[in-house]
Amino acid sequence: MLSGVLIFLGIIVLVLLLFGKSIFFIVRQQEAVIIERLGKFHRIANPGWRAKVPFIDRNVTRVSLRTMKEGFKIDAKTSDNVTIVLEVSAQYHVDYNWGNAPEESGIYRSYYMLAQPIEQMHDYLADALRSSIPNYTLDEVFEKKDNIANDVNATVSHTMASYGWTLVSTLITGIDLPASVEQSMNDINAAQRQQQAAQSLANAAKIKRVTEAQAEAEAMEKTGNGIAAQRIAIAKGIKESLDTISSSGVSEREANELFLFTQWTEMMSEFAKRGNATTVVLPADFQQSRSMFEHMVVAENAVFNADAGAASAPSDPVSVHTDSRL
Repeated sequence: MLSGVLIFLGIIVLVLLLFGKSIFFIVRQQEAVIIERLGKFHRIANPGWRAKVPFIDRNVTRVSLRTMKEGFKIDAKTSDNVTIVLEVSAQYHVDYNWGNAPEESGIYRSYYMLAQPIEQMHDYLADALRSSIPNYTLDEVFEKKDNIANDVNATVSHTMASYGWTLVSTLITGIDLPASVEQSMNDINAAQRQQQAAQSLANAAKIKRVTEAQAEAEAMEKTGNGIAAQRIAIAKGIKESLDTISSSGVSEREANELFLFTQWTEMMSEFAKRGNATTVVLPADFQQSRSMFEHMVVAENAVFNADAGAASAPSDPVSVHTDSRL
């Protein structure tokens, strides 16, 4: 009895040594293995340590369930007749849906329905892009490339889903232009930037001139107000001075003469201190300098007499008084 058991175990060990690799196999995570029996689909093996019947079952293929990426280039023509080259990147994976039976799963359909699924996906994407790009100008392709890619992805995803593939996203990662077109676009952009710079400089100069004019106008207004206030203050001071002199018993005429002489001497003193002129013309001797004051008195007398005559003439409704001071 013991010898029979040992013989049976020996046979099992021998079979394992000879046919172990044909019986047992391991399916890795994020993988699935399609098993065919006598050339016909039998089952889908999930991750783990699995077994099959040697010589009858065979591993057809290992299907990756991870998301993969494929990049390619296509040429297309825009609505303004510019031929461009698009760099396209597609992310895809096998459909994870198992369906009601293994034959309805994405794994089954992705293997048995398309002979060259990646190349066929390229063709679908290229056809969709070449149909979409002619609806846009070159500038619009740059501005709306994400919208174009999303529309193309939605169109091709529906087709690939029927073959057991899920198209996750389609990206337009680059747009290559002919050298002449690229140079023309650079020239246009440079010209636009120069125009904007010139406009900005002109606006800055305009703002500067307007600001300076406003500042000058405000300064002149302030100056005018200051001069007016100064003249009012001088007039008040002159009136107070004349009133003080008149109250001391001096006649109005004598007060005016004294005031004129005082103003003249003060003016000459200030001129001596602050005058910028290098040459001043004065009379040759003191006697002629003295005559200047006499002329001032004579002019004041003439003004005074004219005022008196105008006041005594009732037939003349208009009287003119001229106050001449240095």
